Amino acid sequence: MTRIVAEDGKALAVTLLEAEPNVVTKILTKEKDGYDALQLGMGTSRKLKKPQKEALRGLGQFRYLKEIRGKAEGVKVGDRVTLEIFTPNEEVGIRGISKGKGFAGTVKRHGFHRGPTTHGHDHHRAPGSIGAMGISRVLPGRRMAGRMGNERITLKKVKVVAVDKESHQLLVAGGVPGSRNSLVIVFKR
Repeated sequence: MTRIVAEDGKALAVTLLEAEPNVVTKILTKEKDGYDALQLGMGTSRKLKKPQKEALRGLGQFRYLKEIRGKAEGVKVGDRVTLEIFTPNEEVGIRGISKGKGFAGTVKRHGFHRGPTTHGHDHHRAPGSIGAMGISRVLPGRRMAGRMGNERITLKKVKVVAVDKESHQLLVAGGVPGSRNSLVIVFKR
C-alpha cells in the first residue's frame, strides 16, 4: 500500500497491484461443462506435470490456473487479457485469501470483552458461558476460539484510481485481502 495525492489535494490510500497479461487457456460452456466460464493462466511455472503440459500444449507454462465465471463472447483460446479492460474511476471486485493469524482466542478473534482482573477472578480472557442448561449441547454457530484468518474475502465496489498499461500496474483505492505477493483476482462487476 501507498498513498497518492488526488487533484483536489486529498491524500488517497491506494494499493498497487501488478497485473501481468493473462492467457485464456480454456473456455467452458453450459452445454458441455454445465456452466459458463473462462480459465485463465497467469504467472510462470518452472515445471509442470505431464497432464498439465498436455492440457496447456502450445499456450505456455503457468503457475496459476483460475476460472472466471460468466459468459465469454468473442474470446478464443490463446487470447491475452490485459489491463485495457479496466478504466480509471471504475468500480471492480477483488477476491483474495486473507492473512492467516493462527489459533486465536475469543478476545482477538471475535472482540469479546475481558473479565474482571481483580477480586479473585482468574479467567480474564475466557469466553464465559456458552449456553443454557436447558439444551445439553453447544448450538452450532457459537463464537469460540479457533483458527483466525486464511479465508477467502471478496471486496465489492472497489474504485480503480489509475491504470498503467506499460508497467502492468493497477492502482485501487484502499487495501486488498492477503499479504504481499499473494494472488488476488480483480474482476469487473
